[in-house]
Amino acid sequence: MKQKFEYIFIAFSLLLLTSCSSSDDPSVDEERPTININYSGGFPQACEILERGESYTFRAQVTDNLELAAYSVNIHHNFDHHTHDDQGAECELEATKEAVNPMIYIENFDIPDGSTTYEINLSINIPDDVDPGDYHCSFSVTDETGWQSRTSVDIKIQ
Repeated sequence: MKQKFEYIFIAFSLLLLTSCSSSDDPSVDEERPTININYSGGFPQACEILERGESYTFRAQVTDNLELAAYSVNIHHNFDHHTHDDQGAECELEATKEAVNPMIYIENFDIPDGSTTYEINLSINIPDDVDPGDYHCSFSVTDETGWQSRTSVDIKIQ
């Protein structure tokens, strides 16, 4: 009888362990979305120079294994020479300085329901009166389950 109980306990334990495994559940998202600006249409590229008073089309490709939800674009000054974790190329920086009238652009946008790929295609005007100098352009994308990815590049406004 004791041996029968041990077999039942082992069988129940194996059943419990295999039923708790989430790796076979396709509804569990374990992947972050991706952002790519390093393609022929991606803009801005690292160390890009933007002119005050001009409009530019900011473009990046975003993808997700299940479904995308939203993205944001953030342009902010880098007059203090801070960095972001994911920056690839480093550009030659001007001397540090105090911001007087820096450009600050932060906007969030929804991605159409059901999209697993999307190209950000956003026209942004660089105002005439903003401080010239070193800036960062950051893209962020979030998928339907809450995973987020970010990337940023150094740019200059003159």
